[in-house]
Amino acid sequence: MRILGLCDDKSPGESSGSPAFPVSVGKSVATDPKVLQTLRTSPGDEKEKDPMVLSHISTETSGVEPPLVERVRALAGRVAGPTAADRDRDRRWDPELLTELARAGAGCLTGPLVPRSLGGAELSAVQTFALLEGLGEGARDPGLALAVGVHAVLATVPLRAFGTLGQRARYLPRTASGEWPAGLSLRQTQGAALDSTVTARPAMAGLGGWVLSGELDLVVNAPIANHFLVVAAHHGGGRTAFVVDRTTPGLLITEAAPAAMRTCAWGRIVLDGCRVPDEAVLGTPLGAATEVEPLLATLDWVFTSAPWLGIMRALTRDAVNGAHQANRFGRPVAHAQSARFTLADLATRCELAGGLLYRAARRFDTDGRPSHQDAAIARLFAAEAALAVTEGMARLSGPLAFTGDHLIERAHRDALFFAETGGGTEVLRPVIAASLLGLG
Repeated sequence: MRILGLCDDKSPGESSGSPAFPVSVGKSVATDPKVLQTLRTSPGDEKEKDPMVLSHISTETSGVEPPLVERVRALAGRVAGPTAADRDRDRRWDPELLTELARAGAGCLTGPLVPRSLGGAELSAVQTFALLEGLGEGARDPGLALAVGVHAVLATVPLRAFGTLGQRARYLPRTASGEWPAGLSLRQTQGAALDSTVTARPAMAGLGGWVLSGELDLVVNAPIANHFLVVAAHHGGGRTAFVVDRTTPGLLITEAAPAAMRTCAWGRIVLDGCRVPDEAVLGTPLGAATEVEPLLATLDWVFTSAPWLGIMRALTRDAVNGAHQANRFGRPVAHAQSARFTLADLATRCELAGGLLYRAARRFDTDGRPSHQDAAIARLFAAEAALAVTEGMARLSGPLAFTGDHLIERAHRDALFFAETGGGTEVLRPVIAASLLGLG
């Protein structure tokens, strides 16, 4: 089943710029003219207006189109919502969901930030964020939303930003259509905060390419991915990003999943002396620390938070409805002062989190550079808000929290996991402080 025109309708004043993704959020590459010139004028590559900007749509005309977001919310509610609790209970990934979302969304949900010339929807970062928020609110499924977000943004934008013309032409059209799901380990969105578990060394003389060894867990979309974004460390220092195909000899995919986000497609990949060609390098060799990794961190902090904003809004709406319908001591819960205070807190946290996250997303669309500080602040607050909202909803609902589609129970468990990904407070607070102090 397909919803015709899901991404085709444009609201008045909405333009469709030619997205040129940020090459980095780190200061070193952003200020190095040699690196920028290399990225802009790779042999045979197309010209970019400014590779530091996700979209050249004016911030005054890049508002989110309400009908489009509502259609995505309704689509997710119809396609994924009814089975979310059962899939969570069974720890089951349903491959048909991604196929259906890709087909009905015409690239909006699987290739929102990919240019139309490469088969994508060519949306702005703010529009993409809004669609992922709608997906979270409609599907009421944190695991599915994570799988879609990693495929559509985290594993795709770096290819758009740093990929050669050949890499873009090969991967992006089929990624945007949903035909080739993309995978990424959440361990690799934290840069140098975690020691690398994958190493790279040059292949033997005469063979060319690189040999990758090691393993990665928490790999989103591992069972279904056509290719993976992998960052590997070198023994002499420095890290390089690679695009590694699923069919690469020596790459093994095994089952492994965390206790949370049960409806996501999880796995572990083992690289046992995988030889990849030089064409698999993404960006500058030894340059991932100032190119791909900072971009990955910022994308993770902002766009994997989007579905959680939708889930928090869904929980708040459920809380309001429940307060009107439930009775305690012969009176509607809505009449209780404590319940009203809780509802006020839930709504306030949702609005504050939304404001911070949309501000961080908007920075990708402007002529300024994506802000590491804004993204870290937004993620820190959003993670704390998700915990507070789920806990507040559990207190407000009491035993009813474990009835219906069990969203409160599922969201509370998954919010704990969400709060620890992206580095958690131990990474986010130092990033914010360093930005304030001008140290990085």
